[in-house]
Amino acid sequence: MSVRVVVADDQEIVRTGLTMILNAQPGIEVVGEAANGQRAVELARALRPDVCLFDIRMPGVDGIEATRLLAGPTVADPLAVVVITTFDLDEYVYAALRAGARGFLLKDAGPALLSQAVHAAADGDALIAPSVTARLLTAFAGGGPAAPSAQPVEPLTEREEQVLATVASGRTNSEIADELYITLSTVKTHVASLMAKLGARNRVEIAIWAYETNRVRRSPDRKY
Repeated sequence: MSVRVVVADDQEIVRTGLTMILNAQPGIEVVGEAANGQRAVELARALRPDVCLFDIRMPGVDGIEATRLLAGPTVADPLAVVVITTFDLDEYVYAALRAGARGFLLKDAGPALLSQAVHAAADGDALIAPSVTARLLTAFAGGGPAAPSAQPVEPLTEREEQVLATVASGRTNSEIADELYITLSTVKTHVASLMAKLGARNRVEIAIWAYETNRVRRSPDRKY
């Protein structure tokens, strides 16, 4: 069965291009298009797609607010949202992920990465553009004083700590299974346990928590 996608971008040429690229990918079908955030929210609520692909900058309701309305903390049955933009700005990425987005891509990502992000979001994974992932997440922990992060309701097991580190580094469930020599179903069980213990809604929030609590640190040879 194909992954059903709603695409929203206020530029018709971009929206048409994204739709053509996605429809050409195996296992993906665009079921709705919107030229603004308000229409995108209406379409998504009516069609209940597997993934929403939203531009950040749109008139009226922008992509971040649309994401919050469909996937925010008060949404009972959140949809999977991937945000796409031409602007590689940390404040946009941060706002999108805090609003509930499962992915963040730049428009120059290319068809392969776009397809990967859509499939990842549909599977419950998260994919952030490689050019911003490490810089963004380490900035959450290294950007100055922050409010204390909530502690887990129960201590993490040694295996959960290992899974936590791999999630924070951007690995998908399949990659984690290969790296830790465990089954895919076991990975999903550990990720679900982490979300329950940390009060996280998705993998991105697990990763943010890992950096904010210094479970994962930036490598000293990296410069961002």
